[in-house]
Amino acid sequence: MDKISFGCQSVLQTTALYLRYCVFVLEQKIKPELEFDSLDDTKRKYFVLFIADNPIATIRYQALDEKTIQPDRFCVLKAYRKRGYGRKLLTVYEAQAKKDGHSFSQLTAEIEAVAFYQKLGYQIISEVFIEDGLLCQKMAKKL
Repeated sequence: MDKISFGCQSVLQTTALYLRYCVFVLEQKIKPELEFDSLDDTKRKYFVLFIADNPIATIRYQALDEKTIQPDRFCVLKAYRKRGYGRKLLTVYEAQAKKDGHSFSQLTAEIEAVAFYQKLGYQIISEVFIEDGLLCQKMAKKL
């Protein structure tokens, strides 16, 4: 049975940072000083998806501006990808953003994830660029 938790409690923050370390630092070889930034403060909220009390996915919750939410540091452990968990987590994230008064979502997608976001209604809004050593594109969606 899966469960999604949301908040800024230290256990959620620690869990989110652990998942990001596994995916971005260990798997994708992003330098820790690039992955963990000043936005990871004690007031930052995170979504974490658990399966049978095991954390498998996370997204950092942050606003780009008053109307735009910016799903950031979104990852799913490799063993759980392509099973719908990422879609479920992003859908819950967007519902929270709408509840909080946001009407747009804008994110940076790794090239390998562009098709995933397109299936969820995101459109490409930039040329390809390099971020943290990875090819990426900006994408946006009206909520």
